[in-house]
Amino acid sequence: MRRLLSYLRYFKKKVIIAFIVLLIATGADVLGPIVMKIFIDNYLTPRVFPVQPLILLGFLFIGLYTISALFNYYQVISFQKIALNIIQIMRVEVFSKVQHLGLRFYDQTPGGSLVSRITNDTETIKDLYVTVLSTIVNSTVMMIGIFAGMFFLDARLALICFILMPFLLALMWVYRTLSSKIYRVTRVKLSQLNAKLNESLQGMSMIQAMRQQKRLRREFGEINNDHKKAMLKSVSLNSLMLRSAVYSVYLIGLMMILSFFGIQSFDHVVKIGVLYAFINYLDRFFDPINQIMQQLTIFQQAMVSAERVFGLLDDQRLAPVQQENKHPAVREGRVEFRHVTFAYDGKNMVLKNISFTANPGETVALVGHTGSGKSSIINLLMRFYPIKQGGIFIDGQPLTAFSDDELRKRIGLVLQDSFMFVGDVADNIRLSHEELTDEQVRKAAEFVQADSFIKKLPKRYHEPVGERGATFSSGQRQLLSFARTMAQNPKILVLDEATASVDTETEEAIQTALSKMRKGRTTIAIAHRLSTIQDADQILVLHRGEIVERGTHQELLQKGGLYFNMYQLQHGKGAEERSSAQ
Repeated sequence: MRRLLSYLRYFKKKVIIAFIVLLIATGADVLGPIVMKIFIDNYLTPRVFPVQPLILLGFLFIGLYTISALFNYYQVISFQKIALNIIQIMRVEVFSKVQHLGLRFYDQTPGGSLVSRITNDTETIKDLYVTVLSTIVNSTVMMIGIFAGMFFLDARLALICFILMPFLLALMWVYRTLSSKIYRVTRVKLSQLNAKLNESLQGMSMIQAMRQQKRLRREFGEINNDHKKAMLKSVSLNSLMLRSAVYSVYLIGLMMILSFFGIQSFDHVVKIGVLYAFINYLDRFFDPINQIMQQLTIFQQAMVSAERVFGLLDDQRLAPVQQENKHPAVREGRVEFRHVTFAYDGKNMVLKNISFTANPGETVALVGHTGSGKSSIINLLMRFYPIKQGGIFIDGQPLTAFSDDELRKRIGLVLQDSFMFVGDVADNIRLSHEELTDEQVRKAAEFVQADSFIKKLPKRYHEPVGERGATFSSGQRQLLSFARTMAQNPKILVLDEATASVDTETEEAIQTALSKMRKGRTTIAIAHRLSTIQDADQILVLHRGEIVERGTHQELLQKGGLYFNMYQLQHGKGAEERSSAQ
């Protein structure tokens, strides 16, 4: 709560002004019953009706309620604006934090759960600022004002009402304790619902192909049922602890006040105006109590949501960043791995003592069975994960010495699954690099031979691209990804099975482009089809995280080892003879 309130520091002046307006509105509210008490006891009961004092009293009464209405309107609007601005700041903070979290975080966090934190949880916190805090502040000030009015009328009666406060505070404490456990379960179950929904939508083609609709429906139904049970518990608790319990305390207070006046009437004349004012104050006193108790539902949900959001903001699984004050530049593109050992979880090693050098202009290919560590080498070179044993160097400088901008600008990455952003073709090639002209974008597309299919599109470079580029073929998306990479003119080229998703005709075009792209650049390529890397300067064969063989295509075939066996499996028993004949 203290942390949530700390966001108010951005709007100190506005909060102070809104609070002053609230005090004025509350003062006007509190004075209303006192004016009515004066009218009843001084004029109505003795049946004395002088015109001028009554007119003044009437104008005062109307004026107080007009001030109350106008100032309450202004303070509600002010607090709501402050609340919405705070949530805007918080959402930007959360989104910015997500951008800086490392892939290690995403490996361990379901996407749907993360979306739930950024959307549902921040929305619940917004309700806290917009509804709860303004209500609590307003109601608390009103209660203090009502107590002041009660003490002004009769200190003994005010003390009777004051006795009820411990019971109300106890009710709030019990409700908070019980509801926090229930709402924590509901938020977790809602997060699981989003995660299951996200998984189902992304894998819908596989779900339908494998006829998994019933299983997914059953699993979704079970989580949904758990969420419903938690919500029903909260409904039962709210029904018991909110209106019913508070109304019982109100009735006790009403009986105490009426009993007090009844006992007094045996010996003294009871002033009807004072009785009216106290009953009016009692109603007004329990109205903010009811409002606060009803807002405790949102308050508890917001506390649980804030716990989850702040947990995300405080997460230390950040992406690796520059660790030295030097600012070296990637000039030649020489890549060197020196005795690199790595484990994603810190225990199970996926890379063991990896050492190799890729010189400028050379192509180093990484081959091996699934799980051999090829992608892990790429992930470490891209500095997606931190390494604790060994070192990676570019042009003789440690990877940790380079800034993110320098690395991302000088290392071009093409993945097997090309990601397209919503926008148009030119936007997806240019991305955020506004300095790239339309001519540079076109030349990049021509360089990788993507221009041939772009020219056939109705709007060419302004053709809309939907979510993930669903309207384009996998080959077209890959060509656009190549163009995007070449537009930056990188010194180091990283290819993660870049031709796996394209047809034979497109692959030939890409291979032609690749031969031009590799000139003057260090290229590190993961390949499953060995035919695509036969001209590599060096081929590293990985097995269970270790380099077991290295050499050129012909050298490895002559060794008759793991590479030879992989090549035979892909090309048949006569592969070696055909390769030698070539």
